[in-house]
Amino acid sequence: MSVVPAQAVAGASPGAGAWSEDDEAAPLAPRARLLPALGAVYRAQLSRARVARIPLLFVATFQSVGIMVLLRGVVDGGAPARSVVSGSAVLVVAFVALNLLAQYFGQLRAGGGLDHYATLPVPPAAVVLGAAAAYASFTVPGTVVTAVTGCVLFQLPMANLWVLAAVLPLAGAALSGLGAALGLLAPRQELATLCGQLGMSAALLLGVLPPDGMPAVIGWARDLLPSTYGVEALARSFDPHPDWVAVGADLGVCAAVGVLSLAVATWAYRRAATR
Repeated sequence: MSVVPAQAVAGASPGAGAWSEDDEAAPLAPRARLLPALGAVYRAQLSRARVARIPLLFVATFQSVGIMVLLRGVVDGGAPARSVVSGSAVLVVAFVALNLLAQYFGQLRAGGGLDHYATLPVPPAAVVLGAAAAYASFTVPGTVVTAVTGCVLFQLPMANLWVLAAVLPLAGAALSGLGAALGLLAPRQELATLCGQLGMSAALLLGVLPPDGMPAVIGWARDLLPSTYGVEALARSFDPHPDWVAVGADLGVCAAVGVLSLAVATWAYRRAATR
């Protein structure tokens, strides 16, 4: 027996509570702008990765300092010493921004984490740039410690270490974009990890070892590595009379490569999120 009054039943419109043709769809929220979305993604990534990535930053710093200590026995000074110190400092950036970011995006793609970001009203560029900036931020303490330790070991001047303020973000952008692109374009998570480790190994062999006496083929490969120009800019700053025009040119190339690699990473993110 029904307990609903007959008048209520008679006065109810058919299909009450359901969608009717006269109802209008509620307007969607406006899409977030790039800079606010970038800041939100950056803070979220920074807080998320702080606990997990700090131990790896110690590993990256210890690795670079250990390489300099080993090479101290065979490199006395001059141009080879400047190459070793600058290459070891940028190697910290390569370990975190290239290797770990490639693994992160490869894991994110394999585990379906990109679906979460795809549902957020944020531009794809904000996701890539925010994650890249967060990972690159972890390299600042380790790079500074490595550069200062190298200057003490090889008795290099520290007066121009302020160049790190330009080398860090530019080399970090170039290597972060490359790492994100590798992680997003790799068909499998294992391949993303392999590509990140190979990229870090290339930064180690081609960036830390003095370029003098290397075969021409190795020199060409070194010119194709984005971190090379950051290494060269930092190495030139150790000269008694640095060629600032050449330093600016190296930093300009590094900046151009950074913009290109981040653009490729953004395209790779769109491609992976819509598949």
